[in-house]
Amino acid sequence: MSAAGDERFVSPGDLLGTAEEFVPGRGTYEDGGKIYAALLGHTRVDPKDRAIRVEAVHPIPRIEENGIVYGRVDEIKSAMAIVTIVAAAESERLVPGAPEGTIHISKAKDGYTDTLADEFAPGDIVVARVIQSHPTVKLTTAPASLGVVSARCQICHAPLERTGRGLQCPRCGHEEHRKTAEGYGQTLERSVPEAPDAAGR
Repeated sequence: MSAAGDERFVSPGDLLGTAEEFVPGRGTYEDGGKIYAALLGHTRVDPKDRAIRVEAVHPIPRIEENGIVYGRVDEIKSAMAIVTIVAAAESERLVPGAPEGTIHISKAKDGYTDTLADEFAPGDIVVARVIQSHPTVKLTTAPASLGVVSARCQICHAPLERTGRGLQCPRCGHEEHRKTAEGYGQTLERSVPEAPDAAGR
């Protein structure tokens, strides 16, 4: 079954080879000494250890270290912001289970931050980098490319617009400050699936 080593498109249940030929990898399973595809995708073989895997066509988003994610700020505490992770930046699919992450006050921005309430507010959508994925998810928004990409006025809840001095509500004129990302107001609509609210709706 040497053809099993070639990169090819497979469906769940397709025979990939035998346990004598390959080591079963991600996206495969072994049954009776034979290795089968567990996903719809393309086969890949690692030439070092002969591990065969299937890379899914539409993989479930995973939270991995150094990955970029979008999240909704749910709560601001004295030393950290609690964020529900909505999506991985490279995917248009929701992250299963709406996992929770945290942004420590030291990771909110470059430089000193007196209080996280000056950088985020509940309901803000942020783009952040994962600096730890296990056992808990820790995030940073310190680089200029990261931070708040969508925010609403804390007075009338209208979407805030970026101005030279920060953010301003076009409806009531209230001015606010956030640690905004370079792409504030531009990245969100094309990149992030609609986030469920705190009740999961």
